[in-house]
Amino acid sequence: MSDQKRIARWYFGGMASCGAACCTHPLDLLKVHLQTQQNATVGGGQMAMRIIRTQGFLALYNGLSASLLRQVTYSTTRFAIYEVAKQRMAESSGGPTPFYQRAALAGFAGACGGFVGTPGDMINVRMQNDIKLPADQRRNYKHALDGLYRVFREEGLTRLFRGASTATLRAVLITIGQLSFYDQIKLTLLDTPYFEDNIILHFTSSLSAGAIATTMTQPVDVIKTRAMNATPGEYRNLWHIITHTAKGGPLAFFKGYIPAFVRLGPHTIITFLFFEQLRQNFGYLKDAK
Repeated sequence: MSDQKRIARWYFGGMASCGAACCTHPLDLLKVHLQTQQNATVGGGQMAMRIIRTQGFLALYNGLSASLLRQVTYSTTRFAIYEVAKQRMAESSGGPTPFYQRAALAGFAGACGGFVGTPGDMINVRMQNDIKLPADQRRNYKHALDGLYRVFREEGLTRLFRGASTATLRAVLITIGQLSFYDQIKLTLLDTPYFEDNIILHFTSSLSAGAIATTMTQPVDVIKTRAMNATPGEYRNLWHIITHTAKGGPLAFFKGYIPAFVRLGPHTIITFLFFEQLRQNFGYLKDAK
C-alpha cells in the first residue's frame, strides 16, 4: 500500500503539536514577554538575553507543562474534528473536499478547540509571565494542574474562561490559516511536476501555512494575551482592551510579530512534519474498516 492511502488517526494532531511545543516553547515564552511589556523598547534578542542572564537558561522553559496542557486540549480537539470530518466529507463526495468547505470546517474546529483550550491557554500565559511580576504579586503555580486548581478555587470557574472570546476567534483564524491552507497548498503543489508526497512538500506547505496563520492572527493574539494576563478590574471589557492597545498606534496590534512568526513558523513546520510521519507510518489504511 502507498503512503497516500494512509489516513491520520484523530489523536495524531495532538501528539504532533505536543512534540512541536517542546521544541518551540522558548520562542512562545519570549513572545508573551514582548506582548505584555508596557513600552516597546526591548527587542526579541535583548529580551532573550535578559531572561537568560537574570534567571538562567532553563527559565526559557517556564510554563512548559501549561504549554503541553494547552496542546492536549486545544490542538487535539481542532485536529480531531477537522481530520475526521474532512475524511467523512471526502468519502461522501467521492473526491477531494473543496477549499471553501475545508476552510469553514477548519473555522468550526478552531472554535471548538479554542474554547476547550482556553483554561490551559490562560495558565500557559500566566506561568510564562509570572517571573516579570513583583515578588509579592507572583502566582507561583507549581505546574499547570496546580494553576487550574488555584484559579478555580481562588477566582472561580468562570475565570478559567476569561478571554475565551478572543482565544476562540484566534483559534478560528489560526486553524483556517494552518490546516485548510496547508491542505490546499499541499494539493496545489502535488498537481505540479516538481513535488511528491515527501518531507520537502510537507516543509514547503507548512512554512507557507505558518506565514499565513501568523499574519491573520497577530492582532487577535495581542488582545488575547493582554486579556488573559490582566489583573481583576484592569480592563472593563474587550473593547476597553482594544482601545487601550490602540493608544500605542496600529503597530501596537502587531507587537511581537517577528517572535510570533519565528515561533509559529517553526511550530507549524514541526507539527506537520511530525503529523505526516505519524500518518505515513502509523495511520490506518483507507480501505480498512
